[in-house]
Parts: sequence; C-alpha cells; structure tokens
Amino acid sequence: MEAEVKYCINAKRTMIIGGGSACKMLLTEIFNAQKSPYKDDKYSAQFDPVCIIDNDPAKLGKEVLGVKVVGRSEEIVKFAKEYEIEQLILAIPSITPEERKEIIDTCNETKLPLKIVPFIGTLILDDEATLLGQVRDIQVEELLGRDPIKFDNKDIREFISGKVCMVTGGGGSIGSELVRQIAKYNPERVIIVDIYENNAYEIQQELVMDYGDDLDLVTLIASVRDYYRMNQIFEKYKPQIVFHAAAHKHVPLMESSPMEAIKNNVVGTFNVATLAQFHDAEKFVMISTDKAVNPTNAMGASKRCCEMIVQYLSQQHEGKTEFVTTRFGNVLGSNGSVIPLFKKQIEQGKPVTVTHEDIIRYFMTIPEAVSLVMEAAAIAHGGEIFVLDMGQPVKIVTLAENLIRMYGKVPYKDVPIVFTGLRPGEKIKEELLMNEEGLKKTSNKLIFIGRQIEIEEEEFAARLKALRDAALENDEEVAISALHEMVPTFINPNDFNKEQLKTICGASNNK
Repeated sequence: MEAEVKYCINAKRTMIIGGGSACKMLLTEIFNAQKSPYKDDKYSAQFDPVCIIDNDPAKLGKEVLGVKVVGRSEEIVKFAKEYEIEQLILAIPSITPEERKEIIDTCNETKLPLKIVPFIGTLILDDEATLLGQVRDIQVEELLGRDPIKFDNKDIREFISGKVCMVTGGGGSIGSELVRQIAKYNPERVIIVDIYENNAYEIQQELVMDYGDDLDLVTLIASVRDYYRMNQIFEKYKPQIVFHAAAHKHVPLMESSPMEAIKNNVVGTFNVATLAQFHDAEKFVMISTDKAVNPTNAMGASKRCCEMIVQYLSQQHEGKTEFVTTRFGNVLGSNGSVIPLFKKQIEQGKPVTVTHEDIIRYFMTIPEAVSLVMEAAAIAHGGEIFVLDMGQPVKIVTLAENLIRMYGKVPYKDVPIVFTGLRPGEKIKEELLMNEEGLKKTSNKLIFIGRQIEIEEEEFAARLKALRDAALENDEEVAISALHEMVPTFINPNDFNKEQLKTICGASNNK
C-alpha cells in the first residue's frame, strides 16, 4: 500500500540512515501526512523516502513500510549517488556521540544536506508530539564526537547555596553563563562585575525576567584594573565565592596591544585575587585557557602569569581563601570564537576564512566550560589547576566544511574557503598540559588536576613588580622582556609551528 503513495512534487529524494523503530515512526508519519486530505505540507512536502541504510545484516534487502534497506553506513556515498538522493536523515536516536560523528563524517562526503533525529534522552515522546516534528539540522556541538560532560549538581548546590557569589567579567560569554548557573542553586546574592555596560545590562535583564525578586542580584560597572574600586566592592558586599572571568582573550588583538593584556589580565587578576585573600573570601576561582600552556603570544603568556599568581598566593597559606584555576580550550559560540564568525560569513554570502589548513583546536560548549568551573570550585581544596579531558581536537577547516553543509550548501562550490595564513602569535595546535605537569584523577572521570609547579616566592614577587611597572608605564619592550622572564615557557610562535608542521607532515607521509 505504501509503495503506491503519490509523493508531493516538491518532496526531496531522502535516504534514511537507521532502519529501526525511529525509521518506522518517521515513515508512518510521512505517509500518513501525504495521504491525509488535511496534510501538513511542512512535513509531507519535504520528504520522499527512497532507501534505508542499516548496519544489521539481517535487515539488508528487506523493506520497512515499503522502503528498501540497501546497504551499510560505509556505503552511504555509493547509494546516495545510485539513488540520486537529495537529502539524508540520521534516524538512530540511541547512537553514541562517537558513532554519530563517524556517520556524520561519512554523510558529509555526499555533500548533501543532513538532518537528524535527536538523542533519545532529548526526544519528546508524549501523545501530541511527532517524531517528524523533532527532526532538525545538526548542531555544532554534535560535531565534537563525544558526550556532553556531566557534573555532580549535588556538590555544586551545596557549594553555592546560601553564599554571596561574585563574577568578574560577568557580562561575557563565560561570565554570563556562570551567573545563569549560579542563580539556579539558591545563592544568597549574585554580584555581576563588568566594565562593559551593554553586556552587564543584558544578563541583568535576563535574570530579572527569569527570577524577579527571588534572586538578590547586584550589577556593578567596574574595572578589575582599579584596585580601589574593587576594594570598595569587596568591603561593601563581602563576596564569599569569587569567579574571576574578566580578561582580554583575543590573541591577535593582544599581540597588537600587549600592554592591555598585561594590565587587564595580570594586574587585574593580582588585584582581585589579593583582595579576595585580604577580605577572607572562601574561594577564588580563576578562568584560564589552554593558550597559557607553552604560550606563543602575549595573551597566552599573560594568562600563564595569572595562573602563577594564583599558585603564588595559594602556597603562601595566608588567610582562609582557597585558590583554584580552571583551564580549558576553545568555547563554541563564545565572543570572538570562530563559529559566530563562520556563521556570519556564510549568511552574508562571503568566503569562510580559515587561517591554516592544518590548524586544530580543542572545543567544548559554554555550559560544559562553566560546569567545569563550578564543579572545580566545589571540590577544590586550594592550589589546583583543573584540566578537562576535551576528547580529540577538531580541525578548523573540517569544522568550517561541516558548518557550511549544515546550511545546505557545498563547501568550495557554494561557499569558498580561503586560507589567510596564521595570525601573529597563533599556534597551529593548542595544548592542555605543560611538560612539567602530571595528571591526577578526580571524582569526575573527565576532570583532572594538573600538578602545580612550585613558585620561588621572592623572585616571583620581584619579577611581577617589574612587569606591572613596565605595563603601567606602557613600556612595551621592557614589559615583553619582563613577561618572558616571568614565563620561561613563553616561546616564539614560528619555532613552535615549524616543529608541529614537521610532525603533521611526518604523520601524513607514514599513512
């Protein structure tokens, strides 16, 4: 009966990947919609099911509601050509993230639009919901090929509940998500501190709409560079937990203005951290970056210096403040990240720009990054650098190609990809650990503690003063020299990238 259905003239020839119950539900909904005199064109006009792919040998050659199972997932490209397929649907909601990414990569070889049925845990399965209505485009985070990181909400709730929490840089992409997540755990008060009033206002209004008078929220415009203003805030509001997210993070811009990286990142961190210690905050949590590891640029070196400041204060054991650092890679969708730039370029019909064909990065989602910070703060005892196992790094060019396909376009044909060359201070590959650091497991199997390197306190204090003085005087030559003295792992980007490219080329030649 199903084979006699007259498909809508505008329906696209569709391959369904996965011949299980989700496939059967999809086909039933498609055929019912096409037969109904009240059919919803939004659904029926989109899909002409032509063939099915499934890895179960017992299903090969058989039919699901009249649609034949023609082959396995490694044959997707072959059958897409043979059946003149126009679009694909991945319909295996119980698949693991790794398996999903592998199939998505194969589907991308067809250069055809791909839609997916969401993971089983996110499906709506009530009487009114349709499976077809939940079929959607791929989300960028699904290209990472790993499970979203899960955290112990009980630890975090006990840590935050009833506490006065302050977030510097609270209007930024990481800071604002920190504020959102803190607000869920019944804090006594949340204090947003940011120098950029527009971002601070935006997150303030979002929280007012979400919580009204149920959340005691204070929003302050202030610079972490201003010691006296920050001291005023500490004296008045007495924060118990301080999340320090305020920082300049853009590598090429900070290469052009290294004094600002030092003043904002190094001096700002020293100000907030020492004030947290002086005012007996319970914990100070600094947000760091993988760019602090063997840095090749002023921004990364300044963030490594921040890590050292936190370690320096921690090993002094003065006061009751516990100091902790969280280090992670690039954050999907954050301000200044590649994803928003790529999206804007595609939407405006411009070429997508990638700096180098071999450049790779570690990625995580904003909620994952913030959950790491929250759990690290909850389980920290002071002096740790928490590092997240971020899975396999992703080639930026592959990310760009997949994003273009998510828009239903063909890379290099519909949307050119232009390689612009590595930017000043940019690494071909980021790292998460320095050679001196080992890893220790925590209660979360994907969070590790990097062994801290002992700081020689007198020497460090003298070098920090020299660095601060040079930066405040805008003496770039002296300041950069002082930064190299402070951070001995601060290396030349050209030397680093040459070694990495040799490794990449050697690996390619051995294949």
